[in-house]
Amino acid sequence: MGQTSENVAGQFGLSRAQMYAFAASSFQKAEKAQKAGWFKDEIIPIKTTIKDPKTGEVKEVIVDSDDGIRYGTTAESLGKIRAAFPQWEPSYTTGGNASQITDGAAALILMKRSRAEQLGQPIIGKFVAATVSGLEPRIMGIGPTVAIPKILSKTGLNQEDVDVFEINEAFASMGVYCVQKLNLPPSKVNPRGGAIAFGHPLGATGARQVVTALAELRRSNKRVAVTSMCVGT
Repeated sequence: MGQTSENVAGQFGLSRAQMYAFAASSFQKAEKAQKAGWFKDEIIPIKTTIKDPKTGEVKEVIVDSDDGIRYGTTAESLGKIRAAFPQWEPSYTTGGNASQITDGAAALILMKRSRAEQLGQPIIGKFVAATVSGLEPRIMGIGPTVAIPKILSKTGLNQEDVDVFEINEAFASMGVYCVQKLNLPPSKVNPRGGAIAFGHPLGATGARQVVTALAELRRSNKRVAVTSMCVGT
């Protein structure tokens, strides 16, 4: 995975500065959203126990917020972190501009509108369409550049019709390239931050993106969101 990030950076001429700036923006957006309480409408507090690996002490905690968001992060501070993959050129990927390894969970319930109304459940979004695209595995991170135009064509939407783009930030290199290639307004891309700030629990990220997109549409009184992940969904 790390090598694919370096491949994207090298093949498309991305710079360290671009990657640090993208990653810093993810942290800054997430910090703003967390401080403003935006995540309260998408996170359900869970009671659990944790064990201190050093002391063995077990204690009960309430998990009600993402703990990977680093307040005060800047491109300059990220630039001080050493390369994560020095064996591969250009060695621009670091622990600061790649998604964090984290635990996480997300859930969605999808059903017919008539059934939701019958059960008295609130309808918070409408699933319109999905698509899958492929590309070279060595640059798999840029899948959204193929999948997003395909889904827009399939649904008859223009890029300007989309209010929120949730693009998984596996690595800053793919994030930078996808935004550039698709000419997306940065303000519409991961407006609450992304996986660089939250982390990337592999089995949960897709659902998490949808939950986050729906919550942001509701908060901002907007209508259309597109979510996309690396390989091309």
